[in-house]
Amino acid sequence: MSRFLRIAAPRSVAVIDQPSAPLEPGQARIRTIYSGISAGTELTAYRGTNPYLTSVWDPQSRLFQPGHEALGYPLDGWGYSEVGEVVEIAPPARQDAGAAEAEPAVRVGDVVWGIWGHRDEGILAAESLRGHVLPEGINPLAGAFVRVGAIALNAVLAADLGPGSTVAIFGQGVIGLLATRFAVLNGASVIAVDGIENRRDRALAWGAEDALSPSPELAGEIRRITSGAGVDVAIELSGNYRALHEATRAVGADGTVIAAGFYQGEAAGVRFGEEFHHNRVQLLASQIGSVPNRLRSRWTVPRLQQTVADYLAKGLLDAPSLVTHTFPLADAAKAYELLDTDPQSALQVVLEFS
Repeated sequence: MSRFLRIAAPRSVAVIDQPSAPLEPGQARIRTIYSGISAGTELTAYRGTNPYLTSVWDPQSRLFQPGHEALGYPLDGWGYSEVGEVVEIAPPARQDAGAAEAEPAVRVGDVVWGIWGHRDEGILAAESLRGHVLPEGINPLAGAFVRVGAIALNAVLAADLGPGSTVAIFGQGVIGLLATRFAVLNGASVIAVDGIENRRDRALAWGAEDALSPSPELAGEIRRITSGAGVDVAIELSGNYRALHEATRAVGADGTVIAAGFYQGEAAGVRFGEEFHHNRVQLLASQIGSVPNRLRSRWTVPRLQQTVADYLAKGLLDAPSLVTHTFPLADAAKAYELLDTDPQSALQVVLEFS
């Protein structure tokens, strides 16, 4: 038997038993070690605010359309930050001589990261795990941060930061802290913004030069720190519309705001007739489905992920230190409730599998 997590209804989580499925040719079975819970995308499903619950995303027109085919509860298979050990591989149905001589994508015993949802075993095409093997000696828990790290790195690349750049990063949750670290490694001066003190402290420990709490005086304080200029770029990662508005106030004339949060509902609190208009602020979206336009000939999402894995392996990114709570799968409902109700104490919450 195997188990998986089901969001049965808003704020209702269950663990479901099902028979273990046999492997088809070319598939690998992965025994899950850790699975990180996203405090952004997953909580929108848990709270019932995710747009996929009421609309259908049409990949051809790239539009959301209201419709009866929208996702509905129960929601199975959510989760996108898994790490586990390959325990079984089924050979492909047909294999030519060249393929037989090629290096296999994975071997039994490899520890891999990937996306197979909150379940105690994942079944994926073995070839899809090529490049997903964690280096020997690395804490397996680090593998749960490759995907979220890629989201953060993508936003930093969109911001085009380098030595001498100034950036305000709004939201110092897991992805915001990872973005802060990447921005520092790129040589930028970071002003971290978050309403939770221990997150501001972590941002400073990871290299931010200043850490501020949201307030009506925030934009003025940022002007003071930057000698009146405002920051070159702001990266908004909280998904809060008021923070997005403050990001447009934090940048100077002709500055850029990278909107990388997962915003829900209508944009209450955003006033585009003010600083956004008068300072000619450029607003860019960053989302993990693609890399920034100017980089598409050289960068891909797999390269983002590999870069994060390399930084983890080199010790430049101590992502496992962001874990504040671990729960067994049986207690997943408590894990979601904690993230939903107590963000002051919870940062990265992880499901741990025996």
